[in-house]
Amino acid sequence: MSENLNQDNITPTEDPTGSKEEVKKDFKGLLESTKVFLHELLDIRPNTDQEATKEAIVADIPFRGHTSWILICSIFIASIGLNANSTAVVIGAMLISPLMGPILGLGMSLAINDVDTLRRSLKNFAIMVVLSVLTAYLFFVVFPIRDESSELLARTAPDIRDVLIAFFGGLALVIARAKKGTIASVIFGVAIATALMPPLCTVGFGIAIGNWDYAWGALYLFTINTIFIALATFLVIKLLRFPMVRYANSQKRRTTARIASAIAVLVMIPAGITFFKALKASSFSNQAQQFINQKVAPYQFSEGGRFMNNFTDIHYNHGVDSYIELVFMGDEVIPDNIIATWEKQKNEEFPKLRDAKLHIVQGSKNEQIDQLRYVNELYESQKNQIMGKDDKIVFLETELTRLKKSVSKQIPFRDVSAEAKVNYEDLVSLEYANALITDFKKVDTVSIFQVQWAEGLGAGRISAENKKLHQWLKIRLKDSTVQLRE
Repeated sequence: MSENLNQDNITPTEDPTGSKEEVKKDFKGLLESTKVFLHELLDIRPNTDQEATKEAIVADIPFRGHTSWILICSIFIASIGLNANSTAVVIGAMLISPLMGPILGLGMSLAINDVDTLRRSLKNFAIMVVLSVLTAYLFFVVFPIRDESSELLARTAPDIRDVLIAFFGGLALVIARAKKGTIASVIFGVAIATALMPPLCTVGFGIAIGNWDYAWGALYLFTINTIFIALATFLVIKLLRFPMVRYANSQKRRTTARIASAIAVLVMIPAGITFFKALKASSFSNQAQQFINQKVAPYQFSEGGRFMNNFTDIHYNHGVDSYIELVFMGDEVIPDNIIATWEKQKNEEFPKLRDAKLHIVQGSKNEQIDQLRYVNELYESQKNQIMGKDDKIVFLETELTRLKKSVSKQIPFRDVSAEAKVNYEDLVSLEYANALITDFKKVDTVSIFQVQWAEGLGAGRISAENKKLHQWLKIRLKDSTVQLRE
């Protein structure tokens, strides 16, 4: 009886091998389900109309008749929008621009080995680009208002973000084109995001005003957009396995395939180089901004100095003559040991900045007239970029006023002292300095003279001479605020 009870209480041991096998099966099942789900979610081949896509892209390549007039109108609209600094008008020009057609034709023809389409795409693309730049140039030459608006300046300095926008915009565009029942909203969105027309108009503007930096910068942005949209088209067409163009002559087919492959590689090489350069420039700018935020901006001034962070100039030139220019205003000088510490931190903690020079611009180290010249130049160079930012404009105007007053107080001391000695033979020494005074509403600069007379003069004589000298200084310097102290 007891043996039966003991046998009933024994719990059978679970097989660990069987348990592991079940876990593996469950995990494999989960992976398989996930794979199936992602395939159904992301696979675009079943819903692709290859023939209709090819016909639609080829139909948008020709440049004649209606397309030519649409392009001319879009050029004028974009030029006017850039000139008026109107984002809405610029967007309107992007939407109607037909420039995207030949670019898609370039990418597709390279992918499917279609030399005839490639030839037509290159021809029409070249004509469109030349006509766009020429029309924009004529507009800005003839139009009397040629302000450097922020919309124009935004197209002169492309970076890594422009590369990514062009590539993913191109992907979205060709995927939308390939879908049965084209998604028009995607096409419009890509036209806005990639912005092909405004850079070309900016090229025309740069040529019109003789600023080749603007022209080359905008042309570089347009080239980035073109290359990466074509590259995205090439990759998607390859992914969707569009049929290659066949030729009756097998030798011609092989030659054509080699030419198309070579052109595709040539397109991808500058695309890769452009991406790499833009990535390096972006890394440099990011580390420079980190350096400024972490090391420079926290510096505490004790006598009213000010770091002008908004006027920091970060210039990257692919490892040659790169620099970071920091602007400080006020009468307080940054100590040399602080600048040396910043240099050391820049080189040790921020590897991308090691070859960059650190330029420190601080007004108090220069003569007042140099400060005035610098602030004037700074104001002129930045006024278009800071348009609408009232606080910066007010600050610059205040700084200009202060420095102009300060410069107006500068006197030809050597000449004045020589004339004073001739007029007052008992004058032993004459000292001069500018002083800042305030009534707690405004700050002003006052010229102060200190005088010493020969020994032996009585108090009455000294008082009379002081009055005469003070009056003479006011007349000589044309400044009623001059003060005289014994």
